[in-house]
Amino acid sequence: MNRKQKRIDKWLVGILTLAVALNFMNIWEDEYVNPYYTSAVKSMMQNLHNFFFASFDPAGFVTVDKPPVAFWIQTISAKIFGFHGWSVILPQALAGVGSVILLYVMIKKIFGVAAGRIAALTMAITPIVPAVSRTNNIDSLLVFTLLVATWMLFKAVAMKKHRWLFLAFVLIGVGFNMKMMQAYMVLPAFYLFYWLAAKIDWKKKIGLLSGATVLLIVVSLSWATIVDLIPEDKRPYIGSSETNSVLELALGYNGISRLTGEMSSGGSNGQNEQPIPPSGNMQDEPPLANEELQAGENTADSSDNENQQNSNLDSGQDLNFKNAPGGQFPPQMDGDNNGPGGGNTGRFNTGTPGVFRLIQDGLADQISWFLPLAIVSIIGLLSGVRLKETLSTKVLHTIFWLAWLVPVALFFSIAGFFHQYYLIMLAPPIAAVIGAGLPVLWKTYRKNEGWKSWLLPIGIALTAGLQVSIMLPDKETIGLTFILVVGIIGIILALALAVIKQRSAINTYMMTAALIVLVIGPLYWAMTPILYGGNSMLPEAGPTSSKDGQLPQIDDMAFPGDEQDVSMNNDNQVGTNEAPNDEKSPTNREKRNDGPGMNGQVNQSLLTFLEKNRNGTKYLFATLDSTTAAPYIIETGEAVMTMGGFSGADSILTVTKLEELVESGDVHYFLIGNRGMGGNAEIISWIQENGTEVSAEEWRENEDNQQVGPGGGASKLYYVDMEGEE
Repeated sequence: MNRKQKRIDKWLVGILTLAVALNFMNIWEDEYVNPYYTSAVKSMMQNLHNFFFASFDPAGFVTVDKPPVAFWIQTISAKIFGFHGWSVILPQALAGVGSVILLYVMIKKIFGVAAGRIAALTMAITPIVPAVSRTNNIDSLLVFTLLVATWMLFKAVAMKKHRWLFLAFVLIGVGFNMKMMQAYMVLPAFYLFYWLAAKIDWKKKIGLLSGATVLLIVVSLSWATIVDLIPEDKRPYIGSSETNSVLELALGYNGISRLTGEMSSGGSNGQNEQPIPPSGNMQDEPPLANEELQAGENTADSSDNENQQNSNLDSGQDLNFKNAPGGQFPPQMDGDNNGPGGGNTGRFNTGTPGVFRLIQDGLADQISWFLPLAIVSIIGLLSGVRLKETLSTKVLHTIFWLAWLVPVALFFSIAGFFHQYYLIMLAPPIAAVIGAGLPVLWKTYRKNEGWKSWLLPIGIALTAGLQVSIMLPDKETIGLTFILVVGIIGIILALALAVIKQRSAINTYMMTAALIVLVIGPLYWAMTPILYGGNSMLPEAGPTSSKDGQLPQIDDMAFPGDEQDVSMNNDNQVGTNEAPNDEKSPTNREKRNDGPGMNGQVNQSLLTFLEKNRNGTKYLFATLDSTTAAPYIIETGEAVMTMGGFSGADSILTVTKLEELVESGDVHYFLIGNRGMGGNAEIISWIQENGTEVSAEEWRENEDNQQVGPGGGASKLYYVDMEGEE
């Protein structure tokens, strides 16, 4: 028996092999990943000051818009393995595989080996999981941290050791220092499970949970409190905050504003977060926030102005709208446009808030492939439970995963602003309840236990139907025949299971075939970042369609800055799942020299000019937003001042302060456009009035190219010296 228990689970080995392939394959081809965060790692590697504050730039001028813990891990990885795209991705890829292992361990212990395997496989092939884990966005690290906390919580109850409870809440606090309020989404499950499962009196439960909560708050706010107590002139500006405060950033931009969607650009004096970022790109969070505009095209030079119009929205891969009237998002981005198949894609392709949001275009193909089966599994797991009776261990664990699933699903159903890749928070509970529930559904089906015996075929049929609806918008890419075959076979097998009962051999084969069919779609979607290239700024999974509806070859795909006409025009409407502008094209496949953009591009002519003429200034040059600055920081390790933070909307500088920086010789060159974001218009005007424009032929590779630059309009390079010396 002991030998059998120690035997390696070959099914788990296969699942982990698949997970490793999905999370690791070709990550070495992504040179700069998400430039916004990669720049921070480059800066944090230079000194402890930048490391502690998670400074975006080497001079410690402004921080990124998230706490530092995840970036500490990425920086340590880059220190060990060298600064590469894959070395900053490595922690997230390991976390993605680690989450699969943790689910297997936790579900197997309570529900059995088969349940553990199913949960692990479901987690591994949920498309958004590998899509996020293949980037340096920090959500997969957060999920792994929360799963470790979950393991500790279960251990606290099983072993009756209170220290595990405290450690679990401490880890959630660590998660807060990765992505702030998002870590707290699991707290209802933690409180409810311990209250129901701990075998101690209620007074002691209150005391222990209160103590754990105090630890949670202390750990959560430790870094924020320290930073906010440091004089502002001794630390970087807190990027995307309105008051240069970490606590305000946590509660506002990274907190309540996510739910309400009423976000103002960091430091923009309360200005509604609808305007276009200075570079002409739409930024991360509704205000154009940091975490996601990151992709940009505010460079000094580019091969094609039209190509730049297609660069990215938000963090990096949605569309941008340089010519949007009044600086407002197009109507389609506000959730009113109908996507393919009749679904509303909504702002940032996240659908229209409501009960059915998670099965709308843009979200369903990232997370909801098995959602009907998960719901049916929950019914099967909780059927027959009587509240007056002592709840079994299996029921208590089911309640935990349900208490994780429901609040998070509710948030994403009503939230005003989030990105598709945040949906990775739903992957663990969905995988867990399917893993735990599917064997139960099979057992009740085999025993023909009345109405419960219908749950399995109903779950398979509904899941097959949803998967067909998910794939239909991409029928021109993957083929209508393929979609119909998968759907028809799945539904036929479900009907056959409903009709042909108590024939064990036949039913087993049909059940196996049905599960294989249901795995095909999500597995293919999970592979798409490998097959077609991923989006490191706004990770998502899904096939990429070419204009003629044919599946594009990797080498034929368009990239920002390529000599292909992928510009937005009147015939290409924004907000659909079609790809007229190739907004889903892979990024970071090669470094180009025609300007900085999503690919971490550097204008070599500009760089050569600045290095020759900077005369020892602290900053190589100054620009309005991080999209322009990031490639130069990554390439050179030199300080580039982002006067308006990530999107150009942070009110970091006053004219007086900027004048002091110029007088002290810290900065002389400014790469800007015609206007400022937020409260920075006066700064742009001051530079234009007091500076001398550098002739384009001295720094542009092609003087005829008039790319839209930081602040709007054609990019221009200014030299400012308060003594009037050029």
